[in-house]
Amino acid sequence: MLKLSGLVTYIYGISYKGCCISKTDYQLKTRDTRELASATFFAPYDKIVEPYIRIATGDYEELVSERRKNDALWAILRSMAHEIIHYQQWIEDKEMDEKEAEIGSEELLESYYQFL
Repeated sequence: MLKLSGLVTYIYGISYKGCCISKTDYQLKTRDTRELASATFFAPYDKIVEPYIRIATGDYEELVSERRKNDALWAILRSMAHEIIHYQQWIEDKEMDEKEAEIGSEELLESYYQFL
């Protein structure tokens, strides 16, 4: 995870200043719509307040048995990368755009894979 954070700083010129919380739940409820998701990003209105990413990891063992360890870890990293793109949108005062987060997270993971 630290390598991913370093890569985000290198690619986007931003340093993630929030925290990342790993939850043992299978899914998490989003704060605004109460929808279920594998990860969420809390984007406070005030930039002085610390943002955070929550990631559901309760299905990890199940994912390992279905997909193997590397693919299970990649699924969790994909969720984290998606939320990191939302963090970038927040830092840049942009609207939270799901399509941009999907595309950006895939690009981030491809860069991460090359970085490894």
